[in-house]
Amino acid sequence: MNKKNLLFLALGLSLQTFAQSPVAQKYAGYITAEDARKHLTILASDEFEGRETGKPGAEKAAKYIAGEFQKMGLTAPVKGSYFQDIPLIETTFEVKNFIANQKPFTYGTDFYFSGSPDANSITTKEIVFVGYGITDSAYNDLKNIDITNKIVLVINTGEPVKNGTYLITKSDKPSDWSITRNKRIKFLQSKNPALILAVNPAVAAILKTNASYFTSGRLSIKQDAAKPKQTLPPVINITADIADQLLQKSGKTYTAFKNLIDSTSAPQTQVVKADLSTSFGQKFKDVHAVNVLGYLEGSDLKNEVVVFSAHYDHIGLNPTGPDKVNNGADDDGSGTTGILEIARAYTKAKKEGHGPRRSILFLGNVGEEKGLLGSEYYTDHPVIPLERTITDLNIDMIGRVDPAHKDNPNYCYLIGSDKLSTTLHKISETANSTYTKLAIDYKYNDPKDPEQIYYRSDHYNFAKHNIPIIFYFNGVHEDYHKPGDEVSKINFDLLVKRAQLVFYTGWDLLNRDQKPVVDVKNNMPASR
Repeated sequence: MNKKNLLFLALGLSLQTFAQSPVAQKYAGYITAEDARKHLTILASDEFEGRETGKPGAEKAAKYIAGEFQKMGLTAPVKGSYFQDIPLIETTFEVKNFIANQKPFTYGTDFYFSGSPDANSITTKEIVFVGYGITDSAYNDLKNIDITNKIVLVINTGEPVKNGTYLITKSDKPSDWSITRNKRIKFLQSKNPALILAVNPAVAAILKTNASYFTSGRLSIKQDAAKPKQTLPPVINITADIADQLLQKSGKTYTAFKNLIDSTSAPQTQVVKADLSTSFGQKFKDVHAVNVLGYLEGSDLKNEVVVFSAHYDHIGLNPTGPDKVNNGADDDGSGTTGILEIARAYTKAKKEGHGPRRSILFLGNVGEEKGLLGSEYYTDHPVIPLERTITDLNIDMIGRVDPAHKDNPNYCYLIGSDKLSTTLHKISETANSTYTKLAIDYKYNDPKDPEQIYYRSDHYNFAKHNIPIIFYFNGVHEDYHKPGDEVSKINFDLLVKRAQLVFYTGWDLLNRDQKPVVDVKNNMPASR
């Protein structure tokens, strides 16, 4: 074949690759604002009480989703059921006392714990102040000191900076010690102290708005006996007032120590005499919750599966405000609505003889707001073996516009499309350029982005099993996790367009000859 023929063939293949499919467009058209509004008005109604995991509202939402799956004719893949039971346990954390130099402080008002550590009683006559808790060639708070089994007090924000120049980077840009969430805490935990007291001025504001979160029960997956949880040194997040009380015998306040480090560029690590006693423990209660699954079988490649996921839970009631319900219309009523609409489009296609070659699992996850619990349980106990799962397309918040895009709402954040598979990224880009033409924003795809969004929705539990993923997201807005996240503020045309992007991406994945190959070493750390 001569070069001219090769050129024409290449051009023809290129045009074919990027040509719109009338069949795909026909069924994408079944994703409509009218139908989306109907679903979301029910899911985000006051009747569903904010859909908190383990509460009646979430159970109502699960039954509604399952009912819609049944109406569409999706198969119930969990031994004839649409529900995958998730064995959860509610841990209520109790602090019996916290006394610093004879002054008592109150859990949920003056301090909070990260996680729910095992029961313990700690009494000490001294603590180790470790400054910023940083170890670096340019600056080392832990040089020549062993904090094993010690009570340590750490400045849990920032790093040494003088006249606008950061000591570690020697520039006006902070290092990973400031940017990467929990880096210093994980580093200190690796040194096996008995307790970490993490002081941050932001703690007071966090407690003011979220006290009930820390004092109410927390959910986790009931662990198998063969899979014990790893025990890490407990972390207590404290206000500057508590830090000052603990540092009283040093003659310096928390702020004075911080300013001294910054001004001298030298660590101030030292043992400080301090009387501290605290006792804490847990109460446990079993909680019932379910993932909701619907299955659409493919044809010649039916053993391979594409997952479309969204979490249907939200944060529940708001007992202190005039509006008592956190309706969660955007988070993640919009994603759940998107899944229902996409399922409707694919089931309609199959009924009319245009079903997918690969199979589809529509996965409504519970417990996302409690720590990605439903997706964690599913990927540890998959209904369809993970080796048959080729991609997870995860939708979490697609109905609003964030402040960064108020002047150009025709956008969507995509996270993770290129982290494991170059093919998946190309499929995604092509679907958008061919059909939806949204402005794709990859801001949160950066491993150094401080929000660490990659780890904060259900796709993460697939990605950690080396399954390619894409996360669709509209960004954080002023009503995030607030009662103002109402149906009346949803942009349904935009919700539909973003859901159609997911549909078109899925259409290619489901019908192409070759599945996406995992050919990229993920540049996101294994955990945040």
